Amino acid sequence: MEKILIIDTGGTFNKVYNPISGNLEIDRSGKAIESIAKSWLVDFKVINIIGKDSLDMIDSDREKIYKTIKESEFKKIIIVHGTDTIDITAKYLNKLNLDRQIILTGAMVPFSINPIEATANLSSAYGYLLKLKENRVYIAMNGKIDLYKRVIKNRGKGYFVITL
Repeated sequence: MEKILIIDTGGTFNKVYNPISGNLEIDRSGKAIESIAKSWLVDFKVINIIGKDSLDMIDSDREKIYKTIKESEFKKIIIVHGTDTIDITAKYLNKLNLDRQIILTGAMVPFSINPIEATANLSSAYGYLLKLKENRVYIAMNGKIDLYKRVIKNRGKGYFVITL
């Protein structure tokens, strides 16, 4: 089985409650991903970069994601990303024509508060990635998995949908 790279960039997926400040803050240790992935009997590597809410991401962060992908030997990659700008990063990566199979995923509820959504999204991305043949950029959210430009966050309803 081909080894998979999981790139953790932060986002709500990784937020934890800080009892001192009373805020949700991004845990940069990758504990949420490790907790989900540890029971899978597969070969994967997790790296943590950036550690931001996606609303705070800028193009230099997207460039860091690109360089991380380009410099890795992995052909199958999952990127855990915040949902507010997941589409912007997907579009950015798609323009670069990487010779990789890339799926971006995230969560709108932190794993630390309710692990169901984050677990389902990461698991869906992982399963879909195993079957991919084409080097393209995809998004996996709320059971919707398709090319990045077809999976859109419906802000009015609070979940992702597939457009035609």
